[in-house]
Amino acid sequence: MRPISRPEKSWCKRYRRSGRWPVTRWSGNRRANRRAEMEGSDMAFDIVGAAQDLVRGHRDNTQFVTIAGLSDLASAYKVQDAYVGAIIGDDHIAGYKIGLTSHSMQSMCGIDHPVAGTVFGRRVMHSGAKLSLTGYGHLGVEFEICARLGRDLAPRAAPYTRSEVAAAVDGVCAAVEVVDDRHADYSVLDVRSLVADNSWNAGVVLGDFVPPPAALEKVEAVVYQDGVEIGRGVGADALGHPYEPLAWLADHLGASGRGMKAGDIVMTGSIVRTRFPDKAFSYRFDIAGLGSVEVSGA
Repeated sequence: MRPISRPEKSWCKRYRRSGRWPVTRWSGNRRANRRAEMEGSDMAFDIVGAAQDLVRGHRDNTQFVTIAGLSDLASAYKVQDAYVGAIIGDDHIAGYKIGLTSHSMQSMCGIDHPVAGTVFGRRVMHSGAKLSLTGYGHLGVEFEICARLGRDLAPRAAPYTRSEVAAAVDGVCAAVEVVDDRHADYSVLDVRSLVADNSWNAGVVLGDFVPPPAALEKVEAVVYQDGVEIGRGVGADALGHPYEPLAWLADHLGASGRGMKAGDIVMTGSIVRTRFPDKAFSYRFDIAGLGSVEVSGA
């Protein structure tokens, strides 16, 4: 499994001990459970105001702060939707990111499912992309497998299976997710605030798509920084198989009447520990059978 950083452990344990974390058990009908979660009460919470605060925070490059009064994940996703709507302009949704795709992280956070965010078209980059550290509050890079859909996954009552979403995927590639935690204080952070802020997605860098291998969970991955190996992972580090988070995402979106379209890309979760470069950097992410992706910056 992907190693868990000390800050992540701190904030996850804090909220698990408090007993205030909304836990949804995903036995049985996953979509029914997701719908119940999405029907949480936000009557006393200002969804639009919270989204506007996020817009200002990114515009002014201020430190990320926990959103006061955000009591459940249902409200968090409503804030995320409002935030996405406020900043998308004439851009478009290119796909989605999935986070918290290790059982150990979910357990420590008091939840038993991943989290999701939106990927904007103009934030999709390709191998060789150069990033500016000053263009982000606090830049992080995550090393993942990206899946591309060849056909729609429409919303429906029955939960999707791994084999069903696998049949919809027409390409996979080595990819880097660009995240921006804006120097969040992990000792007081909760997942609801992270979700509201689009799960911190700030872009993706994609390698070349190839046909999905038969055993995607077994592919081996290596990350190099300035030519030196710094981490390894396998496809199974994303909930046992990268298509498990993808099936969860299809159900998550379907609970609110949304589906995924052919051509959508999905970042299926980190399989190597996240890095936060603070000076000039160059990363290469190799996945056996899938190829490589490179990203650098200063």
